Amino acid sequence: MGPTLTFTAKLWEYPGRAGWTFVSVPADQSADIRGLTEGLRHGFGSVKVSACIGDSLWSTSVFPDSSRGGFLLPVKKSIRLAEGVAAGDAVTVTLGLVL
Repeated sequence: MGPTLTFTAKLWEYPGRAGWTFVSVPADQSADIRGLTEGLRHGFGSVKVSACIGDSLWSTSVFPDSSRGGFLLPVKKSIRLAEGVAAGDAVTVTLGLVL
């Protein structure tokens, strides 16, 4: 496991039928991810991470967000239900970069 980043941000839902829910990684932490993963990113510029919200821990990836200039963490329904959170709620996220 690589470096760990922790931040608090609001969950938001992507408009459209798919209804994906994300957390936007703040600019400072996004810059850290970019710097630490130069040359190590996967398809679409994604970075493998272990993510934690509350008591829920899962393996996923963060994806670059060209419109915001940072990274996005998708938060699946099972995690939102387990933690009792929804779009608009602020959550504290810990990301462990998988390098």
